[in-house]
Amino acid sequence: MRLQLTVMLALVTLGAIGSSALAARRQGVRAASPTIQVLSGRSNLVSGGEALIAVAVPRGAKPSALTLTLAGRNVTGAFAVRQNGLYEGLVTGIPNGSNVLRATLEGHPDATTTLVSHPVGGPLFAGPQVKPWACQNGSKDAQCNAPTTYSYEYMSSVTHGFEAYDPSKPPPDVATTTTQTGATVPFIVRFETGYEDRDQYQIAVLYQPNKPWAAWAPQPQWDHKLLITHGASCGIDHESGTAPSTTGDTVGIPGGPSAGSSPTTALGMGFAVMSTALDNAGHNCNLVTEAESLVMAKQHLIARYGTLRYTIGTGCSGGSLVQQQVANAYPGIYQGILPQCSFQDAWSNGQEISDYHVTRAYFEHPEKWGTGVVWTPAQIAAVEGHPNYGNAIIFDTVYWESLANPTTGCGTGVPSSEVYNPETNPEGVRCTLADYMINVFGPRPERVWGPVEKKLGHGFAGLPIDNVGVQYGLQGLKEGTITPAQFVDINSKIGGADIDLKPQAERFAATEPALKRDYLSGAVNEANNLKDVPIIDLRGPDPGAFHDAYRTWSMRARLEHVEGHFPLNHVIWFGPTPLLGSPTYQSEAVVTMDKWLSAIEADTSHHSIERKVLDSARRLAPVPLDAGSSDEYTRLLTEAVLHSPDATLRGGTNEILRGVVARGLGLR
Repeated sequence: MRLQLTVMLALVTLGAIGSSALAARRQGVRAASPTIQVLSGRSNLVSGGEALIAVAVPRGAKPSALTLTLAGRNVTGAFAVRQNGLYEGLVTGIPNGSNVLRATLEGHPDATTTLVSHPVGGPLFAGPQVKPWACQNGSKDAQCNAPTTYSYEYMSSVTHGFEAYDPSKPPPDVATTTTQTGATVPFIVRFETGYEDRDQYQIAVLYQPNKPWAAWAPQPQWDHKLLITHGASCGIDHESGTAPSTTGDTVGIPGGPSAGSSPTTALGMGFAVMSTALDNAGHNCNLVTEAESLVMAKQHLIARYGTLRYTIGTGCSGGSLVQQQVANAYPGIYQGILPQCSFQDAWSNGQEISDYHVTRAYFEHPEKWGTGVVWTPAQIAAVEGHPNYGNAIIFDTVYWESLANPTTGCGTGVPSSEVYNPETNPEGVRCTLADYMINVFGPRPERVWGPVEKKLGHGFAGLPIDNVGVQYGLQGLKEGTITPAQFVDINSKIGGADIDLKPQAERFAATEPALKRDYLSGAVNEANNLKDVPIIDLRGPDPGAFHDAYRTWSMRARLEHVEGHFPLNHVIWFGPTPLLGSPTYQSEAVVTMDKWLSAIEADTSHHSIERKVLDSARRLAPVPLDAGSSDEYTRLLTEAVLHSPDATLRGGTNEILRGVVARGLGLR
């Protein structure tokens, strides 16, 4: 019946359109209508009540004859034919909810589009917001809304670093820079700092004070490109924070920001640089709100500064985590990424942290071992998969406690009196990443409720992690490093933890549907949407501080699996500096990624983006990237491994050699 009704409605609609068209022809009216395009983002994801819009008219018609209304309000005055040739306008004051924008042109059918506007304080698409949430900006508004502020800094020709700039008293030592547009301007940076989605954002651009800037007429030094910076770590704060630096990288650069900072390099080229507090994983490790904040900030940037050619991400550790998981789960936010000290995502590593937690509970309590069972450091390392046992301690004491223990880790945004305690405050705030992301994972079903959940009458957030079926130390057993008795002993006694992190004799199973949603949401980064994204992974050897180098090659393996061939969109720069590869990699990589994306942009063929990414990689590479058997290619790969101080790479397998693309594209 439903299908039949749908068909009937379609026929009625088609008939109505046909009748109107016939009537129009009889009256000599042209059927073509104006075309409305929302430039700042998707029409159903407008935020902050503003949208940059362009309207095209049929051939022969004049834009000046257009009338534009929004929900019945005349907004024609916001539009004009701009110097870029578009009939364009910034529509502001868009009420929250659905609003019809109508373009009327006499003698032509009306054109309409629906703008769905969301509050500047959010949410946009992430669902109900985490509570409680403390505003640290002095705002009395529950959404932390606050006036936008502006400040200036300049690059000193004397100190070669940034100094405060007062437009009313220009200093004598302002350096200059020539951007990609050919404009030579004083190296003065304007910082716009504001609040969206209950948290801070910042936009930095080269700026000539006292000169105009509009989205359709930006100052000539801007090249319509964007670099997004990120923070480090993984945390779940319940309060507003500070956006990551838009002039210096999150990892310290010897000599100050001018000595190798990718944001400074990008600004000098003419890029805009942007960050949001919520894209700092150490402040907010929720994939969905990371992406949401970036979408809102990019929309605002486009509405106020102009359209973008492409966007590049940069950042180390937690910054690499955000780039790689957001680029995969929310295609289009970035066109290229520069992960450094690489992590694939938060939840793959959550499984690793969980295993460290349960193995520590066994290894550090010899009284649990069976008769005659003794573990040497080498045998423990065979189970842990890492020669440095401190790796397990750091992960467990820092991240298991802050991300999985419901009674710790909420930060100062949650008073201690409001934190969950199973005995004294069962209805308190649970300080876990899973509960922070309950919109993704959903609550635990009643069949697995524990005593506290039964008492409350609802489930806590589902947990997509388990250790059922894991054979701890299996590889070590096969290699003869550990004995059968040790293998049986640890696996029979490893146990697990309940939903409140209390040790239990039984192993623990992942919650459904949370486990399925872990993958569907992109919280586990399967790399299934990254084939269109150029990636330059900046990597150095691991000093035993849990930034294991294997994570870079794990990402490579995922890409190779989904792409079905050697992933030419994934380039690895491996250098001698621990974690970073080189202090200058970030700035050099921005230049190289810009070349790569510019080459893709210049490819006017009808090929897919994936094909253009691969073709441009082949054109830019110093050697044929798909000629794996060539002597030159093998020499470069071998040289990269032999010069690496990371002993785990020397003498590695042929697959690892294939993975070390020696300094990759162009400049290396």
